[in-house]
Amino acid sequence: MEALWGALPALGQAFELILQPVVLGYLLLGVVMGLCIGVFPGLGGIAGLSLLLPFMFGMEPIYGLALMIGMVAVVPTSDTFASVLMGIPGSSASQATVLDGFPLAKKGQAARALSAAFASSLFGGLMGAAFLTLFILVARPIVLSFGLSEMLMMTILGLSMVAILAGRVAIKGVAAAGFGLVVGTIGAADSGGSLRMATYDIPYIVDGFKLVIVGLGIFAIPEIVSLLRQDRAIAANAELGAGWLDGVKDWWANRWLSLRCSVIGVIVGVIPGLGGSVVDWIAYGHTVQSTREKSGFGNGEVRGVIGPESSNNAKEGGGLVPTLLFGIPGSGSMAIFIGAIALLGSGTIEVGPGMLKNNLDMTYAIVWLLALANVLGTVLCIAASGGIARLTTIRFTLIAPFLFMLIAFAAFQSGQNFADLVALFVFGFLGILLRRFDWSRPAFLIGFVLSNPVEKFTNQAFQIASFRFRESTEAGLEYIFSPIVIVLLIVTVVSVVLGIRQAKSIMAEGDVKSGSKRAPMVFLLAVIAYLVATYWNASLINDRLIGDKIVPMTISIIALAGCLVLLAQMMRRPETDIVFADREISGEDADAPHGLWSTLAWFAVLLALSGLFGFIIALALFLVAFLRMRAGLKWLHAAFYSALGIAFISFMAWMLNRDFPPGLLQSYADLPWPLR
Repeated sequence: MEALWGALPALGQAFELILQPVVLGYLLLGVVMGLCIGVFPGLGGIAGLSLLLPFMFGMEPIYGLALMIGMVAVVPTSDTFASVLMGIPGSSASQATVLDGFPLAKKGQAARALSAAFASSLFGGLMGAAFLTLFILVARPIVLSFGLSEMLMMTILGLSMVAILAGRVAIKGVAAAGFGLVVGTIGAADSGGSLRMATYDIPYIVDGFKLVIVGLGIFAIPEIVSLLRQDRAIAANAELGAGWLDGVKDWWANRWLSLRCSVIGVIVGVIPGLGGSVVDWIAYGHTVQSTREKSGFGNGEVRGVIGPESSNNAKEGGGLVPTLLFGIPGSGSMAIFIGAIALLGSGTIEVGPGMLKNNLDMTYAIVWLLALANVLGTVLCIAASGGIARLTTIRFTLIAPFLFMLIAFAAFQSGQNFADLVALFVFGFLGILLRRFDWSRPAFLIGFVLSNPVEKFTNQAFQIASFRFRESTEAGLEYIFSPIVIVLLIVTVVSVVLGIRQAKSIMAEGDVKSGSKRAPMVFLLAVIAYLVATYWNASLINDRLIGDKIVPMTISIIALAGCLVLLAQMMRRPETDIVFADREISGEDADAPHGLWSTLAWFAVLLALSGLFGFIIALALFLVAFLRMRAGLKWLHAAFYSALGIAFISFMAWMLNRDFPPGLLQSYADLPWPLR
């Protein structure tokens, strides 16, 4: 009760913040952007937030939060369009929706499936916001008691969950998370300034890689390339059929199922690292198990839509618990969210226990914004359903070049360096390989995000523990093994044991077929070589700077051990085993009319031309060539659409006061904006 009275002033301040017309405008803008992002399969909240990240620098905190929350809240709702209308998971959190949503659409009941999904998403989102409100009230005193050792243990818990529950082959999750961690240590160490896997001859690497570039490269580019290879419209037709009211009635008839699945979504969202890759499957499994008549599932059972969609949106509220209270990302999108908050208001807000102490009004503002965004998102999704269904009939080949344009522009804003585009291409290539061989990309990204907290908490906790041990052994042990640390240690061990048992039923990247030993093994050997190089490089650091070397060495050893176990499995098992998963063996990627490398080459051409002529000139050449040669448009049409794209990106840069990547031409000629 005391905690409730203490929080009342902050609750009032939060209402004052979010009821400002400008804040509501930013929230609506975020909802609209999230709606647009969610429609395209594979982009999802991670890619959407990555696009927003460069524009967060110095933005008024409440405006930036409204923009991001609007997008985060609506993507799990709008990605339903792709799952129902196209039979393609709109994101990793909507895979289970495809199983019954798409069969309903093929039966002419797409409207029923969409309305049931939107009603479930709205309910789940409101449940997540309500849970977050209550949890902050109850948990605030506990969270404020967390010290460095407790925060380090929370980080380890998050890493253990994302590593184990990352896919059918648990050891791949360990390797992917470890791989992301060692990539995150590249550059100058925070503690002593030692260079890891970097050189002063390439200043760009000294600062490490930016989160926006890693997020776009690992998630957005692989999905765009995959869809582009298929050279077809996203959906065959735009017929929705009747039954909007029927879907709402279906949800009401199954409201207790929706409630249970919302609770599942909240719980899964709270556990760091689980996020969207598993929540829909857990909810779908519960839906099937709790239904007496199971024969309809997979053939158009509406409950197979209601269950997963209720959990999808609820997990966002749950995912904000470890994100806001501990600074541990609850999912891949929350990993981007943490990075963006650090940029708002020049870093005046910091997630973790300090946020509850110093920015409680902002914390509650996020809760109310989340609830409002869910309502706005549901209304907009219903209103825009007809138009969106027609948009999905446009050939993706006509959309892809403009997505490449936006991604390249967004990546450049992170460091205002042409090397940003090169790094984007490198991480895009890595993301394609991770996706192809069924390595968990969320595990890699969360490992990358947590690399800095792991190192910081480890070094600081080690220094304090050493000081306590000099006082007395008992004082040192009390600091390391506090009651909270012991509880978290037990939870970590239990989660790992349970995760290993359940890993075989989890498909982090969908159902990927096997059938070839060579390519998956070559990729694994390349990862092993990089981990060995990381260990060797860190071992050369002076022993007096032990804090700079201990974390990359330890992480590389753990990841290397996981990779060696995986290598041993590959040597003993037949090529049909799931350990040899390869998307090029069967399925849409294997049957695509266009090759992987020839498709990726188009993006490489855009980057190469940018290095020579600057971004705008390169973009004009790229768009015209792509639309004429790849999309097959007439020259006049290709030039017209290219001019529209150039005008849009120039207007966007002018409004946001941003520059474009320069090329060699800009070094020799004084050109007017936007060519300079």
